[in-house]
Amino acid sequence: GYVNARLEKEMPIFNKQRIDFSPPEKINSLVVSSNQLCMSLGKDTLLRIDLGKPDEPNQVELGRKDEAKVYKMFLDHTGSHLLIALNTSECLYLNRSVQKVRVLSRWKGHLIESVGWNKFLGSETNTGPILVGTAQGQIYEAEISVSEGSLFSTNPDQYFRQVYTLEEESGPAPVCCLEIERGMEGKFFIIATTRKRLFQFVGKIPEGTEQQGFSSIFALHADHLPSFREFPANLGFSEIAFYTPKLRSNPRSFAWMMGNGVLYGTLDYSRPDSILSDERVWVYPSDIDITVNKPISIVLTQFHFLLLLPDRVKAVCTLNGQVVFQDPFLEKFGLLTRMIKDPTVQQIWIHTEKVVFRYHVQRESRDVWKMYMNMNKFDLAKEYCKDRPECLDIVLAKEAEHCFQNKRYVDSAKCYALTQNYFEEIALKFIEAKQEEALMEFLIKKLSNLKPSEKTQTTLLTTWLTELYLNWLGVLEGDPSQRNLYLDTREKFRTFLSSPKNKDCLFNNRASIYELLASHGDTEHMVYFAVIMQDYERVVAHHCQHDEYDEALNVLARHRDEKLFYKFSPVLIQHIPKKVVDAWISMGSRLDARNLIPALVNYSQSASTQQINEAIRYMEFCVYQLEETQQAIHNYLLSLYALCRPDSLLSYLEQAGTSPTRIHYDLKYALRLCAEHGHHRACVHIYKVMELYEEAVDLALQVDVDLAKSCADLPEDDEELRKKLWLKIARHVVQEEKDVKKAMACLSSCALLKIEDVLPFFPDFVTIDHFKEAICNSLEDYNKHIEELKREMEEATQSAKRIREDIQEMRNKYGSVEPQEKCAACDFPLLNRPFYLFLCGHMFHYDCLLQAVFPNLPAYKQAKLEDLQKKLAAASQPSKGHHRPKEADTISLGKGQQSREQIKADIDDIVAAECVYCGELMIRSIDKPFIDPSKYEEEMQSWL
Repeated sequence: GYVNARLEKEMPIFNKQRIDFSPPEKINSLVVSSNQLCMSLGKDTLLRIDLGKPDEPNQVELGRKDEAKVYKMFLDHTGSHLLIALNTSECLYLNRSVQKVRVLSRWKGHLIESVGWNKFLGSETNTGPILVGTAQGQIYEAEISVSEGSLFSTNPDQYFRQVYTLEEESGPAPVCCLEIERGMEGKFFIIATTRKRLFQFVGKIPEGTEQQGFSSIFALHADHLPSFREFPANLGFSEIAFYTPKLRSNPRSFAWMMGNGVLYGTLDYSRPDSILSDERVWVYPSDIDITVNKPISIVLTQFHFLLLLPDRVKAVCTLNGQVVFQDPFLEKFGLLTRMIKDPTVQQIWIHTEKVVFRYHVQRESRDVWKMYMNMNKFDLAKEYCKDRPECLDIVLAKEAEHCFQNKRYVDSAKCYALTQNYFEEIALKFIEAKQEEALMEFLIKKLSNLKPSEKTQTTLLTTWLTELYLNWLGVLEGDPSQRNLYLDTREKFRTFLSSPKNKDCLFNNRASIYELLASHGDTEHMVYFAVIMQDYERVVAHHCQHDEYDEALNVLARHRDEKLFYKFSPVLIQHIPKKVVDAWISMGSRLDARNLIPALVNYSQSASTQQINEAIRYMEFCVYQLEETQQAIHNYLLSLYALCRPDSLLSYLEQAGTSPTRIHYDLKYALRLCAEHGHHRACVHIYKVMELYEEAVDLALQVDVDLAKSCADLPEDDEELRKKLWLKIARHVVQEEKDVKKAMACLSSCALLKIEDVLPFFPDFVTIDHFKEAICNSLEDYNKHIEELKREMEEATQSAKRIREDIQEMRNKYGSVEPQEKCAACDFPLLNRPFYLFLCGHMFHYDCLLQAVFPNLPAYKQAKLEDLQKKLAAASQPSKGHHRPKEADTISLGKGQQSREQIKADIDDIVAAECVYCGELMIRSIDKPFIDPSKYEEEMQSWL
């Protein structure tokens, strides 16, 4: 429930405030508009106050020397134009921006009772066309303009012309009030009142001609009376008030105070002939006697009209006509004179001859909801308490009870669901009334209002609603006359099951829901619920149990769950093989064909050739479209080909190629399979792939000699094997086919075979005539070969001779070195140390060449060179053994000298193999930096 406590005393709706103002003379009249207040004091004084700056009043003298008194004052909606009607049938004008009062000469002779201001064209310097009502019943159209520059250099009243006369049954009657309103599409409404009648003038003014005034509207009623309301009683005057909301420019409602009471209604600008709508008369409260204390003024607010009596103010609610506020005034203030409202700031002003009061309207709609609720206007009541939840709860409870009493149970349930009333109490109320539909509506609304954290309540309501729906559907299903209601209820139940808000709760309690559905035998909704819960396994199993294989496959194809395909394919392919294979193909690579092979194997073992073709179709799709490389898939396709399609078998094997690394089937399995089914050509192909050429030729000779020949040429790198294979073919042709010509053809087909290789295969009785030509050809080939060998021997002898001559010439070759020659590396004289001279002309000291070559040698040569240098140094030292015999020293010296020369030769081979500047060494070093990276910093520092 809600806690409804008021921490402080609530302010009244109409809060009165006395203005701190003591007039020097009595107040005759007071008007307020747009925060501009004007009052007439005494005989000749006018006081103007800008309420935004109340401390800066402006006093203007009327300048009248006669006995004229102020009769009424009228202030426009901008607060700029003030009309002062005198009791001498004259009218004065004062603009807010000036101090001097001007006489409106054209208005003279008319006692002004009312003015209808132009809110659409009026500005601070120009009133636009306005309407003026007189005490004689005439309505005049006028316009007042203040000329800029030299103010009042001309008369302010532009024109003053009569447009209509208002009459009652006794003749012309004073025009008490005038109001101009604009509707849609250029339509204008003019409201004029007399003491007993309220007139309406309606007409269109073309866009752009508004400045021409309203005479055209009144001209429409020159020959007949306009529409009017008339009441018998008479106050001697009447007054009309309007209420304009803050954000609107046009009034929304009106209240006309006349003899019989107050005519209240709304203004509907869309109506063609009358702007007044929803009219009703609220009679005056019982303590008002129009003969003794008749009301003086009326003001209208959003929900009340205020009546000014001589000694008090009464506020009457426009919704029920009840007096909701009464404010008496003390006698010391004098009699109340007039009450007016500033339409722009919604403040109400009251004055006596001595005192001014102001009313502030505060939260006027605070209790409106109660009145609408008591009038059973619940929508309006809820509108005015939507930000007050405790009041809204009261309204909803009252509305729910009202609907329940009027047997509108479903509407009652919707309202009860939004209240804070006890859940159990309301549920029992509907159960006792046997209103299951209303109870369901109540539970649905309650469920929708629960918070996500209220999981227990959500589970309870969801389960209860499921039970109620199933009961209700069971009742309706058995009654053919309730077919439409059944379908509607079924749709609601499905909407309930598929609601995203209930999804989590239903999913967490799906076991209970399945049990409820099963207990009612409602397999249709069990399947529907399983689909919502994405429990497709249950759905497919249900369809399979009821032999609805197409439906089961549709579910699988729609939801594309690989695991379900693997599980149910063995069952489905037994009944709808083509459709199942189509579904597999549509799944593409999402399915692993290896997991489907068991279903296909089981199916193909008991099926006809036509059905096996479906299995082949899927396997071919996997191999050729998906490019599967799994051995199991290729092996199974091979087994199907071997069983039903021998032609496709050989085509498949040939397409797979002969490279073992690119073949995806098991060669040994394929060989055994083809052998079992007698597919010899396929076996030959497999032997070729396995490079078992002898077996391939042996088997091919059983099928076709040409096939054997194609196999015999395959071992291109092994001539001996190739010759052996061709001999097999020749033996077969001679011994088995006994065809000498074909045997001779074999000789021409293979260059490795000679006639002598084939002769042993022929029987003894074969004459030489059959292969005379072959023998001659063989002898000619031998002769050619002998001649070729002789030519090669002669060429070899000549080459050896030329080589010996070159060696001799190299031994005698020399180079001359001048004494002034220098080393190409160190630029020192060459002859000072051992040196090398190269054919290119470059000369290097031994140590300089060694220093240049060593860093560019491979590691193993560097190691060998260091080793040779150590051996050379060791060989150069004299022997320290003095005890050896002389002969032994001589022998040792000879061996040492020979070893030393060999070592030097080996060093020369490494160091002086080529010129360091002209040989390959220089070319290989082209990418090496000039400065060693490890010594770069040191080198750079040396340059600084």
